[in-house]
Amino acid sequence: MTTMRRFLIGLTGAALLVAAPPRAGAGPNDPGYAKAFACSACHGYDGASRSDTMPVLAGMPAWYFKKTIQDYASGKRPAAEMEPYAKMVLQLGVDDVANYFARLPKQVTPVKADPAAVERGRAAATQCTVCHGAAGKGDQAKGVPDLTGQPAGYLKAQMLLFKTDKRSPGEPGLSALKALMKTMSDDQFADLAAYWSSQR
Repeated sequence: MTTMRRFLIGLTGAALLVAAPPRAGAGPNDPGYAKAFACSACHGYDGASRSDTMPVLAGMPAWYFKKTIQDYASGKRPAAEMEPYAKMVLQLGVDDVANYFARLPKQVTPVKADPAAVERGRAAATQCTVCHGAAGKGDQAKGVPDLTGQPAGYLKAQMLLFKTDKRSPGEPGLSALKALMKTMSDDQFADLAAYWSSQR
């Protein structure tokens, strides 16, 4: 799908944002309410992604959303499709959009993970808890995001990008993570992704 087509879908999303009743925690008077249309084409209304490949934004901490947008916009986190949208969000007001999503109730992916993969991933997940915490909720002080409830397909894709140094290439703070990823198989990524996706 082209960037222009996604933009037009986003405009349709903007109309829905204005017409549809807001979820608890945010409303039409929220400074980020109308600006969030830039994200709706891919991430769904109010950031409640129903895709296995697009992350859920609803309930995402503002600090992490903002960092992600800045990294995409600057090219620090390369992604041809995300870069123009990230720049658009910066122009619209990233703080407003980040705070809007953060004020929404946290949503979890509706895509169900394979139970067998979840069980296999449970044992392997202990190596993730050093940074992400025992519950996978992350640590703002260390800049570590929450993994729980995100789509398994998205989580697996990010692990693969880390393994090949295509996500935030050359970033020193991620060297230990990327070294760990290189020791793991793609099948293990699928199991880990299923496990963290299933956690609430």
